[in-house]
Amino acid sequence: MKPLRTGAWFAGLVDQWRVLLLLSVLVLLPVGRSAELPVLLAAIIALVDFWRAGQRRRASGVAANAVPPTIRPTDPALRLALLVFLAYWLPELVSAVDSVVPTKSWSEVALDLRFLPFAMFAISALASSRARWLCLRLAALVIAFWTLDALFQAAVGVGLGGVARGERITGIFGDDNLKLGQVLATLAPILLWAAWRYRRGRWLPVAWSLLTLAIMLAGSRAAWWSYALISLLGLWIWARTPRRFALAAALAIGLASIGSGLVYHGSAPFKARVDRTLLALSGTRSGVDSALALRLPIWEVALRMGLDHPINGVGVRGFRTAYPDYAAADDVWVRADPRRGALHAHQIVLEVWTETGVIGLAFWVAGLVALIRRWRAAAAAERELAIAAAAALIAMCFPLNTHLAFYSGFWGLLFWWLLALLLALLA
Repeated sequence: MKPLRTGAWFAGLVDQWRVLLLLSVLVLLPVGRSAELPVLLAAIIALVDFWRAGQRRRASGVAANAVPPTIRPTDPALRLALLVFLAYWLPELVSAVDSVVPTKSWSEVALDLRFLPFAMFAISALASSRARWLCLRLAALVIAFWTLDALFQAAVGVGLGGVARGERITGIFGDDNLKLGQVLATLAPILLWAAWRYRRGRWLPVAWSLLTLAIMLAGSRAAWWSYALISLLGLWIWARTPRRFALAAALAIGLASIGSGLVYHGSAPFKARVDRTLLALSGTRSGVDSALALRLPIWEVALRMGLDHPINGVGVRGFRTAYPDYAAADDVWVRADPRRGALHAHQIVLEVWTETGVIGLAFWVAGLVALIRRWRAAAAAERELAIAAAAALIAMCFPLNTHLAFYSGFWGLLFWWLLALLLALLA
């Protein structure tokens, strides 16, 4: 009987091939540009589904009710996806008109069109309750695997991504890619949510502890702040009352402090990162700049650039090209490469403002308002399923932090994977 059940489970898994295609974007994220392939396939499938649904609607004179999964032109979820997509895409379209690097900007505008049909595909792929649960659980397994691999690399010096080098562990992403910490911190809510749902939350402390250790050793201070925010948000959701939240937060902070102290004295790379962060308390410009990984000149350039191009910015992906024109003569980033400066603004508000102007900021705020309104209108069961994706996006976009570039191949792709997941779970 056991082989029969296993076979039936595998057959059911294969039957959910759309979920697997959606999940493959996450699985392939550490493998260079490979994650773009399932995004492209998903976008093509969604466009075909949409066209077929429109054909059925015109043929019957009523809304198409094809066997799911499908995309119906009258679906409210599709309208929300379109609105959110336009809030992201229209700013880059407007910015490209007089971009400082028109070829790069217009190519980004064209490439980012794929995100709308990708979101449509996610909505159709997760149309059933079974598909939603399957996607979240499998995503949690992927994140758990990345976490364990990172800790294995920290323990023995090598993991699936190769040998650990320098001050950080890099895990599955490889020794030349330092994104592990920020990715784990961003995706942590999905694993924590799954651990909370599994066996009445008995595995939640284990998952939280392992994630905490992996994120600390990954060495990204932006990831530390993101994960702290996620932990506090999770405690608030769990506690439900201010008193329970205060007690739980005090306990969590105490445990994290003890753990951090042990890692501080046991890991020289982690100690170096913490010591560098504490330079911010020196009160000197050089100390603060060192603690911020030399980002002060980047933000000063971003402010000057934004003030000089306030309406529609310098053009999407144009920050690096315009940087030398606004940098000081002794700017550390220009000295490293006189032809261009820093690659991006390293902060979401500054990135949107400098590259797409106040028009871009207005559209992003409009998209945020649309999502908040949909969240408030959602049923309790919908919010319970979507809370992990929502929390991940909050951690990813929290403005009081440093960020990777949202109009980029890697971070933009992860942003849209989470956004598509949220839209699908709220559909």
